[in-house]
Amino acid sequence: MRKNHLLLIAVTATLACTTRTISTSTDIVPSASGLAVIPAGTGWLGDPRIGLARDVALQAALADVSPARLRATDSALVSFGTRNTFSDTLSTTRGVGAARRWLFAQLQQASRDCGGCLRVEYDAAVIKVARHPQGASANIVNVLGILPGRDTNRVVVMGGHYDSCVCSVPPNGGVDSTSTAPGADDDGSGTSAVVELARVISKRYPKGLDATVIFVLHAAEEQGLLGATHLAQRLKAEGKQVVAGMTDDIIGNVIAEDGTVDSTSVRVYATDPDSSSSRELGRYVWGLGALYLPGFEVVPVFRLDRIGRGGDHTPYVQAGWPGLRFTERLENYKRQHLPTDDLEHVNFGYIAQVARLNAVTVVSLASAPALPDAVIARRENAASGGQAWSLRWTPVVGATRYEILVRRTTSPSWDRVIPVSGGLTQQLDFQLDDGWAAVRAVGANGHRSLARVAGPAPRPAAATPARP
Repeated sequence: MRKNHLLLIAVTATLACTTRTISTSTDIVPSASGLAVIPAGTGWLGDPRIGLARDVALQAALADVSPARLRATDSALVSFGTRNTFSDTLSTTRGVGAARRWLFAQLQQASRDCGGCLRVEYDAAVIKVARHPQGASANIVNVLGILPGRDTNRVVVMGGHYDSCVCSVPPNGGVDSTSTAPGADDDGSGTSAVVELARVISKRYPKGLDATVIFVLHAAEEQGLLGATHLAQRLKAEGKQVVAGMTDDIIGNVIAEDGTVDSTSVRVYATDPDSSSSRELGRYVWGLGALYLPGFEVVPVFRLDRIGRGGDHTPYVQAGWPGLRFTERLENYKRQHLPTDDLEHVNFGYIAQVARLNAVTVVSLASAPALPDAVIARRENAASGGQAWSLRWTPVVGATRYEILVRRTTSPSWDRVIPVSGGLTQQLDFQLDDGWAAVRAVGANGHRSLARVAGPAPRPAAATPARP
């Protein structure tokens, strides 16, 4: 009896420490809308699925992602020898110019296949490259495939960078324009995934989604995130509201230097602070991964990027929008930025899984309403002596209802989802001094927006003293 009692204690302790506590009650509730609702768990660390709903049509679309097509795309990119920003732009067979024209043609073909639903364009600017030893300028050219949504002002950006370099050996600073730089993993892998996403999503959703989707192949990432910075600045100047700025960067390696293998998990980087929109995007992707791809673990990393490194999501974060980086679980720095970054070391089945995670993220975000512009938390002093709190939020066009999410400050994901019966206010049964609360919008199709974390009401501006 004592042995069984100790075993029970050990099992209970193990379950309490997991960050993937799944409710043992009925998980899937069929819905007439074609969605399956997954209730939030009751574990003290919360269920990472955070009450999201599985879209049956979207689940079916994941089978369209083809490892063979991913390999063909990456092989073509490697065949250009180098895609360095300062490499040949006139050749039809070698250099960055040939690579971007080939990518443009691939997106054009995807558009033809969906009846012209994609708008394909170059996004170019002549930019001074601060990392160049002589401070030279270059024509920085992003390649865009745009799937217009019903709301053309709200956009989801999904990108990878198509440039490559041999830049780990000083003093060239990443501007060696002639040496062979295959860039099969960094970032032929991410570029191939984005091309495949553009094909699959445009084919399945030729009439677009609620928000516009921009599939972007960023240029000059290796020279300082120049292409992503230019596009983020352009979208800001155009008054766009970026729902998410995401990048696939280095998503093809599954074997570490010491021989460790991991082909069943992927890292997503979501920056501080804990209440930021980027962190909410990270939780959203984590939840979608657990919901749609339970055998492929999403490992959320709560920082902007790997230590001392950067990626094309950063300019979107700096512009004030949610940003996220998808990257392989095991990196091998002995191949990055070197001629050894070749096709032999890229696993296309693994890239396909990352691309499927991308697909559920992009479609879910673009199918959902916008998130509330503001969520205000108020302490109900008079009624409760300060223990009770209430929330109020701004209405969202297209939302049929709202949900409140609450969690302790120490919980990595939301602990509970509280349906709102009606209106734009709700009293909490939760002491907000000890946690966080947020509100998200739910569309008629069952898709959820990102959550907007509640904050205090803004202080009124101080009155200007009257002149004597």
